[in-house]
Amino acid sequence: MMYYSTNGKAAPATLRHAVVKGLAEDRGLYVPERIQRLSPDFFANFRDMDFAEIACHVADAFFGVDIPQEALHRIVRESLSFDCPIVPVDADKYALELFHGPTLAFKDVGARFMARMLRHFSDGELNVLVATSGDTGSAVANGFLGVEGIRVFVLYPEGKVSPIQECQFTTLGQNITAIAVDGVFDDCQALVKQAFMDASLNEERALTSANSINVARFLPQSFYYFWACAQLKRRGVQEAPVICVPSGNFGNICAALYAKRMGLDVKRFIAANNANSVFYEYLRDGQYRPRPSVQTIANAMDVGDPSNFARVLHLYGSHAAICADISGATYNDTQIAQTIRDVKARTGYLCDPHGACGYRALAEGLQAGETGIFCETAHPAKFMDTVEAILGEEVTVPEKLLAFTRGQRQSVRMPNDYAAFRTFLLEHTKSQIQ
Repeated sequence: MMYYSTNGKAAPATLRHAVVKGLAEDRGLYVPERIQRLSPDFFANFRDMDFAEIACHVADAFFGVDIPQEALHRIVRESLSFDCPIVPVDADKYALELFHGPTLAFKDVGARFMARMLRHFSDGELNVLVATSGDTGSAVANGFLGVEGIRVFVLYPEGKVSPIQECQFTTLGQNITAIAVDGVFDDCQALVKQAFMDASLNEERALTSANSINVARFLPQSFYYFWACAQLKRRGVQEAPVICVPSGNFGNICAALYAKRMGLDVKRFIAANNANSVFYEYLRDGQYRPRPSVQTIANAMDVGDPSNFARVLHLYGSHAAICADISGATYNDTQIAQTIRDVKARTGYLCDPHGACGYRALAEGLQAGETGIFCETAHPAKFMDTVEAILGEEVTVPEKLLAFTRGQRQSVRMPNDYAAFRTFLLEHTKSQIQ
């Protein structure tokens, strides 16, 4: 299968090229030339399959023409060493808990999948550049930790990620380097994109991305939605659900939209934003106005120019078509905090700030007779200081997270300056020409 740039000016690429390069030469994002619908037989039986079996079927549709099935299924199964249960919160609302992986964040599956995909395709040293507002950095760093021939550089906004999140990618060492940028997430993302578009740098160094701009990162996130709907059917829910996704860079909801195009029966989607409401405003008036992000307590969604908007627009083609399938909501910190308190007091369920956006948007958008799923994208203990201050009580921290806090944090401080970043990469990576 060939992959095309959303900007339409780069040459079609093979899967290997799209995965290894990450970003197209014209600065667009790669999308597959076609989306294969899964068979009626699959949907008739997927309620009885386990997570990995479902994911193998979905991966075959995306990647099966380019990777031998045995190798592809091994990549899938190595990426899914955990389940993602749906948990009833209210009678008609289910939390899809996507935080049972190694770093307790939804990005674990995509990061682990991509690490193994790159190992399958690469034949020399590869340098992975990733910008993070929180969970991407920890998931990618841990997914790639110790992978031979691959070095990872995690750029994050200094002082703007939670302490536990920071520990998850600054304490690892080995092939992982953390870079603290004097700026916001959008600055980190801009530095990464500029490096990819630097022709002379790319001639000297083998660079690729691990943000959701990479097809090997965002497409595997579609596994979640097939698995969630299968679990609903096991519970006797037959109608198509409404799915609400807390959205920052829009990779996760984009994967959900692809799942629907593959035949998954979803009634509609809700994109839940924090105060960074660029997409919500686009839904209202059809104008896309990116701007610098603002800092919120739902920091992983602090994105003012979501990269995957280009994929959403490419998939639907028009504002009207997008609005027919997706609605939006936006919440400030006060509303997010109130939702965390209310849900905990009323149901006993503890949301993290991102999941709280999802719950509230679903609660306000669900119509009579509908069943909804909201994505709970990270364990609340990853935002312990914030959640404890909101509730006035302690949050139990899983041992997985405590283990990270015992390590020594090490990071390189970097100004928001591309020349400085470029020089650092040249000094700390190997030349492609040996």
